[in-house]
Amino acid sequence: MNRDFSALINQQFDLLVCGGGIYGAWTAYDAALRGLKVAIVEQNDWGSATSSASSKLIHGGLRYLETYDFKLVKKSIKERQLLLQLAPHRVWPLHFGLPVYKHSRIGRLQFKAGLMLYDYFSDDANPTMHHQYFNRKDFHEHFPLLTDEALTSGFTYADAQTDDTRLVLELISGAVQSGAVCVNYCKLTGLLEDNGRAYGATVQDQLTQSTQEIQSKQIVYTTGQWLANDEWGHNWCRLTKGIHLIMPGVLKDEALLLTAKSDGRVFFMIPWYGYTLLGTTDTEYNQNLEQVGVDAADVSYLLAAANNYLKTPWTEKDIISSFAGIRVLKQNTQSTTSDMPSSISRDWELKTAPNGVHYAIGGKLTSSRSDASNIVNTICEKLNIHSSCTTHQQPFPWAPQENYAEWSVMMQIDAINLDVDVESAKWLVRRHGKQVINIFHMIENEPNLAKRITPSLPFIYADLIHCARCEMVIHLDDLIRRRLPLLILAKLTETDLHQIAKRIASKMNWNEATIEQEIKSCYKTTLNSDITFSKQHIEFI
Repeated sequence: MNRDFSALINQQFDLLVCGGGIYGAWTAYDAALRGLKVAIVEQNDWGSATSSASSKLIHGGLRYLETYDFKLVKKSIKERQLLLQLAPHRVWPLHFGLPVYKHSRIGRLQFKAGLMLYDYFSDDANPTMHHQYFNRKDFHEHFPLLTDEALTSGFTYADAQTDDTRLVLELISGAVQSGAVCVNYCKLTGLLEDNGRAYGATVQDQLTQSTQEIQSKQIVYTTGQWLANDEWGHNWCRLTKGIHLIMPGVLKDEALLLTAKSDGRVFFMIPWYGYTLLGTTDTEYNQNLEQVGVDAADVSYLLAAANNYLKTPWTEKDIISSFAGIRVLKQNTQSTTSDMPSSISRDWELKTAPNGVHYAIGGKLTSSRSDASNIVNTICEKLNIHSSCTTHQQPFPWAPQENYAEWSVMMQIDAINLDVDVESAKWLVRRHGKQVINIFHMIENEPNLAKRITPSLPFIYADLIHCARCEMVIHLDDLIRRRLPLLILAKLTETDLHQIAKRIASKMNWNEATIEQEIKSCYKTTLNSDITFSKQHIEFI
């Protein structure tokens, strides 16, 4: 999967997708599978904004039952079930604990009723995906990290987890395989219009600053938060910010759904690559879209919320890293600026401006496939093309053809035989699916590539080099923030960054000056965007 800006030249496309997050990736992939001539451009890296700042969940949204948003819950659960089947390497079951305390805002009987309804909507014959009830003693044994003071009982229920950025990247790869032209670091700078109707766009290569006109019969904006800067989009959307903290690993293979005592909002504690993902907040956002950061108030809120439940409280010293993202919520006549952000629907809609450009507004990671199919349905109607969506039955691009459970065991054994440690082997298979074979070949030729990049994380050097070589990496932070989330899971020193950059320098055609610039740019990006760093960890002269 290589970047080729020149592939946009002298072409007329059926569809130009602007924005390479999850909605853009699904739209481009779906349209390409239907035989449309597709281009997708992204001004930064694939999934570099909200789509890499989620809670990493594919879930029905248990909390939406409380607001009677049954339609959204049913839709999301249906998509969760489908993705578990189509992409078992990319989406896997995750069970959640739900404690009930004497002071809980929702009592045991209400939780029981909600979970029964949740199971009913899922219509899953697999008993492991159904909720379970635990008495006080058994639940505490199940989650010993929680305080048992005032604990009365608890439940577990099932949803699913993913690596959000890998999900976006795999869909982009599928779009490329299906004939789409996919170019990251390619910024839309203007529309081409005739008699008030858009027939194309001007784009700029962010690497060379050269510009190119693209002609396209249809255009759709899947630009997420950037809609707020658009002439039409800002009227249709409302932005909220959510932050997550990376905390020490206190969970094994199950997560927790908890309720903040301060305001009753739901938040999660989720195991992620051996650490704990704590989040998320939900606050109104109307500031600079280029510098979305983590505020002290956000951190205090999450730590206080978690510490109400933990036997051993966390402090700011325990925070490994943090990141922030912007949600796009659809604006409607029922919602007002005084409404709590968490009370606004996460459902999605497609709007069309007078110039014919389509805008994807709102939505969720979980339901993005279904929503994208509706986008492409609309495009096909406009083009008078009769072609149905196939993504509901199409295995993912990197999904193995074999029985996944059996195949996964075999691949992990093969990895271990190549001296990859057990935990890294598990994640290697999940991260790359059937592409993992290519990584095995690299290790066979160079055995030291089986070693971990950093001792505390299940990522090996062969994974790093494969991503640099095959996954449209342009900059260092593309590689160690999104292809492998090293930047938000490890406190990397300047020496660490140099070691990583030199490992991939020959693949990226970087000289010493470029390496230095990439490291400094990577550091600057982390300071100005979503990751909390301290000068004691990275210092530059």
